[in-house]
Formats: sequence, C-alpha cells, structure tokens
Amino acid sequence: MSGKFARTTGAVLAAGLAAAIFAGSAGAEEIKLGAAVSTTGKYSTNGAHTTNGYNLAVRRINEMGGVKVGDKTYELSIVYYDDESTPARGAQLAERLISQDGIKLMLGPYSSGLTKAIAPVTEKYGVPMVEANGASRSLFTQGYKYLFAVLSTSEQYLSASIALAAEMAETQGKEPSSVKIAMAFENDSFSQDVRAGVVADAEALGMKIVVDDQLPPELNDMSATLTKVKALKPDVLVVSGHAKGAATAVRQIAEMKVNVPMIAMTHCDSAQIIEKFGKDANYTLCATQWAPTMTYKDDVFGSAGDFAKAFKEAYDYEPPYQAAESAAAVLVYADALRRAGSTDPDAVRDALAATDMQTFYGFVKFDETGKNTAKPMALYQVQNEEYVVVAPTKWAAAPAIWPVPTWAERDK
Repeated sequence: MSGKFARTTGAVLAAGLAAAIFAGSAGAEEIKLGAAVSTTGKYSTNGAHTTNGYNLAVRRINEMGGVKVGDKTYELSIVYYDDESTPARGAQLAERLISQDGIKLMLGPYSSGLTKAIAPVTEKYGVPMVEANGASRSLFTQGYKYLFAVLSTSEQYLSASIALAAEMAETQGKEPSSVKIAMAFENDSFSQDVRAGVVADAEALGMKIVVDDQLPPELNDMSATLTKVKALKPDVLVVSGHAKGAATAVRQIAEMKVNVPMIAMTHCDSAQIIEKFGKDANYTLCATQWAPTMTYKDDVFGSAGDFAKAFKEAYDYEPPYQAAESAAAVLVYADALRRAGSTDPDAVRDALAATDMQTFYGFVKFDETGKNTAKPMALYQVQNEEYVVVAPTKWAAAPAIWPVPTWAERDK
C-alpha cells in the first residue's frame, strides 16, 4: 500500500465522513461492513491500529478473489465513521450506519467502553457485530445474541504476570503468598476488569496488594502512585491505562528511578514504548493477545509472521496485537459468510455462532455468550529493546529476566 493511500484514508476518516475503504473493482458486487472507530480523541492511536488491521484484511481477501457466498462472489468494503473516542457518539453512529446507510454487518470499535455503547444498538436491530477490541467481561453477561469477540477477555490480560510472579518467588524458595503487589488502573470498564482479574488471582495465591490506585482521567501523571511504590517496595507493579497510560508509566518509572523486581502492563506495543523510550523500556512485561512468533496460520495471510511482514510493508510499522485481532475479525466474517451461503444477518449470525477455525491470530471458537474460548493471552518482555515472548512457556522464545535490574545497575 502506498503512503499516499494511507494518508488519503486518514484524511477521510479524520473528516468524520463515511468512506468505503478498499472498495471493490468496477462492477463487482460488494458486501459492506460498517464500523465506528476512533480517529480522534484519546483512543485515536489504537483506533488507527484497528482500521489498519481491518483494511489490510479486506484488501487481502479482495486480492484473493473476494468471498464466495452461495453461487455469487462478493468483494468486501467498509463504511467508517469517527466515534471521537466517545461512547455516546459511537452509539449514534451505529444507529446511522444501520438505519441510514443500510449496513447489515458490523465490525467493532476500539475499546470496551465504545463496544458497550454500540452493542445494544446492533442487538436491537438484529445486526451481527464481530469485534476485536472490546475485552470487558461484562460485555458477555448481557445475553447478547449478535455480539462475537475474537480476543481473550479482559480479566485474563495480566493473569500471566501474577502466575509468573508466583513462579519466580518459588525459584527463590519463597511462597507465592509472600509476593506484594502494587496496582494502578484507569477508571474505564476494560482496565477495571483487568484489575478484577489481578485481584482474583492474587487472592487465590494469598498475595498482598499494598497499592491499589486509579490513574488520573488524563492518564498523564502517575507520580503519586510511584511515590508509594518507592516507599512500600512491592515485588510487582501492574498498570493498565491503554496506550497513553503505558507510555506515562514507562516514562515516569524511568524519570523517578523506581525500582520494582517485576513491572507488567497492558498496551505496551500500541504505545510504542520501545520506539519512544528505548532502553528505558527494557524489562517491562507486556500483556499481548498475539505475537508474530506464534505458530498460528491460515490460508489468507499464512503464518503470524507472514501477517506481520505484510502489515509492515503496508503501514511501515510493526503490527501491535490490536491490528492483528482486527484483521482476524474480518477473516471470521469472511468464513461465516461462506458457510452461511447468504448475506442475511440472521443466517450470518448463526454461522458466526458455529465458528471453529484457526487464523494467523489464533484459534476462534465462540461460546454461547459470544466469547472466544479457544485462544489464551501471552506475555512479552522487552529485552534489549525488542519484544520477546516469555509466557506461556509453550510459546516462550526466552525466559523472563527477573528481578529487573535496578536503575543504578542499568546506569553503570
């Protein structure tokens, strides 16, 4: 994809106008998917990763001949609006896409909060929504029949870090219950669900939580929490505040020379902590839905590594997992459309419910609530300014470095 195309797409989205991205060739019949995604506002970074993933998958499917539905073949396109990172706006735009633009199949927005706002709308109209970036477990307790999520749910995001902390304690001859945890979370549905998962895991292992803070709404200063961390000396610091929160955490931990044996957070790669902070990002543990080194594969992109290469060629940066899971959502739609043999929303919904497939992003199989029950989370560590998978052990490329060297040791 040329830089000119990417810039043009961005300009159209930023203007808040509907746009058919990767529209089919002249005369080809299309299946239009709809999406309200953050082009502006606090989720704009991850909104861009989301649209890039969607667009790359649409482009690849169309280049391979489109989607055969019954005895007809269609190309895919996407009608976008900018939800401005605001749930109320997202709900309005979902209404517009369905009732005015005639969209019968929806892709999800970025974030759990936006997905929560849109899901009641798609459910009301009986329009399936395959979403890739709303992980809040509360999305799957509402009885929705038209909502399907390809990603692992939020309470699992930092579970691997708590399990790793217990494992590391045992290597020192200590009980997991000796581990002390400090936490700082954004006050949004996703991060609070991550917190609930950490709390449950810590309680199950008898670990003590010594700091339990909320990040400020602007996500631009966590010095109050880090001052507590320096005083109380926990064994683990966990942080979740989307891309902006991750960037703030890495920056201020370095500025304040905060020493913690283990630091784990969400959204490291989408925050581009290596690109922005270089060696200061080293040793950070990062929750991830996906990694290019994993062994998943499919017939559209090939392996996880093949997808990463195609994405880098298209957009000139390494794909964060938000882009990978977004592309996977489009693949799931294409598979369901083929199996349904129809573009009727109810027929597609039933086909989605019966999904059982492997993609470059992982296995996808939905339970009765719409959750993907077939794919676990993974954990990166930044080692020598590169992301290295350290958990689960089955996919680990290297062991985790623990404890994290102190800042005095790093500065030698």
